[in-house]
Amino acid sequence: MRANYRMQRLFVGDALAAGVAFEASKDHFHYLANVLRMAEGDAVLLFNGRDGEWHATLSFPTRKRLVLTPVEQTRPQPAPSDLHYLFAPLKVGRLDYIVQKAVEMGAGVLQPVLTQHVQGKITSLERLQANAVEAAEQCGILAIPQVTAPRKLEELLAEWPRERRIIFCDEGHGSQNPLPALQAIEERRLALLVGPEGGFSDEERALLRNLDFVTPIPLGPRILRADTAAVAAMAVIQAAIGDWR
Repeated sequence: MRANYRMQRLFVGDALAAGVAFEASKDHFHYLANVLRMAEGDAVLLFNGRDGEWHATLSFPTRKRLVLTPVEQTRPQPAPSDLHYLFAPLKVGRLDYIVQKAVEMGAGVLQPVLTQHVQGKITSLERLQANAVEAAEQCGILAIPQVTAPRKLEELLAEWPRERRIIFCDEGHGSQNPLPALQAIEERRLALLVGPEGGFSDEERALLRNLDFVTPIPLGPRILRADTAAVAAMAVIQAAIGDWR
């Protein structure tokens, strides 16, 4: 069942079940009552990443209180996406962008990776999580991706589960077409690794290329910015061997 994009969607932390009402948070009260000017009896869609999506009605016991009452489930909870997105942090504005786009493209885990040429930094995991939630609200996604703490590339690779193949965007790849390399992959558990603006160092590229659970791919004849490369790579992965098929 596809998402209803005409209705307002909100992520909530409360359990969702028919007739089990709960009070909206201060932020949701402000947004629904003051920004959207919604009134008694109006409806929204709610999801919490666990109980699917629910059609819910609004009621105002007092002028400063808003109660949300789930009425019926509109979509069941799907299994979370199994694609892991490993990325070198960028500067704040573009970092927000790649997190949002990764969620839209089906990433189930967001893992910041510290590389030798990394230029940005993660100042707040809460901000990353909030961006992931906002993208899910806007795009009809019900499973909220997991945001994990930053890790150094070498440490991450040393402890990596061998059954999950890492696909890394290799700007020094000898070809331009990523499809042959992707179509040769047999594993169904996948991760995408995108480097920083300055690219991977020679040492990092050598390390990645020598690991039997890593597949390098090119992204065509043009040089792409890191945020553009992330979207392009996730699109081609989903189309070739992911959940677009």
